[in-house]
Amino acid sequence: MAHILIVEDDDAIAELIRMNLHSEGYQCVCAGDGMEGIDAFERGNFDLVLLDIMLPGLDGYALLDRIKPTGTPVIFLTAKGAVEERIKGLKAGADDYLSKPFQIGELLARVEAVLRRRTPGVEVLRLGDVTVWTDSRRVEKDGRPVILTAKEFDLLTELLQNKNVALHRDRLYEKVWKEPFLGETRTLDSHIQRLRKKLGWENRIRTVFRIGYRLEG
Repeated sequence: MAHILIVEDDDAIAELIRMNLHSEGYQCVCAGDGMEGIDAFERGNFDLVLLDIMLPGLDGYALLDRIKPTGTPVIFLTAKGAVEERIKGLKAGADDYLSKPFQIGELLARVEAVLRRRTPGVEVLRLGDVTVWTDSRRVEKDGRPVILTAKEFDLLTELLQNKNVALHRDRLYEKVWKEPFLGETRTLDSHIQRLRKKLGWENRIRTVFRIGYRLEG
């Protein structure tokens, strides 16, 4: 589970970001000015920093200079949206730059992309309070491990990689079991039921009439 530091002097924006990141399974710490931000960074062990540029005390560029030597990625969040400002931020060493106002969905996508680039070859899938590490085949729900069989894990990753898409039973079966689907659905259906129970996803994994299943996220 990634740990993220949010350095933002607008309390409402900081709380909105924190709530949405938390719902995706990230652990967050908020700081309201530059000095508080650098103190929090030096005390913690963060995987990513979301950093406003215009901050009381130390500004975002000064914080970035302190953070860069550690190799921790930084995404600038700022009202300065001009092209030259974005270029300046990226040249200063930020890994990404998002102008306010922004859509939370875009922020979440950029956070995931930056974290993925920093851990090449490791795919982390998240939905709600569930996090899946595909390399180590590890699953956590609200920070606690979930024990899945090999087929349950493969089925879960297939659903997560195709969120909000109605997947046909034959496709799911052949992708997970690596053998032709002959029309017998009990094996697949029983695995879906166990996933629902273990993850508390009775309302997330939907049965699609005459088709198969859809994971809603």
